Amino acid sequence: MSQQSFNAGQTRGHAQEKAEQWTESAKQTAQSACDKTADVALSARDKTANLTQSTQSKSADASHSTRESAQHGQEQTAGFLGQTGESVKNMAQGAFDGVKNSLGMNEKK
Repeated sequence: MSQQSFNAGQTRGHAQEKAEQWTESAKQTAQSACDKTADVALSARDKTANLTQSTQSKSADASHSTRESAQHGQEQTAGFLGQTGESVKNMAQGAFDGVKNSLGMNEKK
């Protein structure tokens, strides 16, 4: 019977040792998963920050480009309206001179 008790105690000791090894392995696996999750979260945060900064930069560039384009359009419009106004003025002066000529009022005396 003492051999059976010895064998039972030895088996119990091996089982306890295996259980402790499995428990330690599970703890290490859980810690590794936790570390990987933290790394992924940090990486995602960094990527989000970079994307946000890139989007803000592109938005500012587009806004600046739009502002410059609008200013250029205003300058072209002002130039066109100035030329049109000058043309209308010249046409009116020409019409006025034509009327004066046909009425004989433009003769130099």
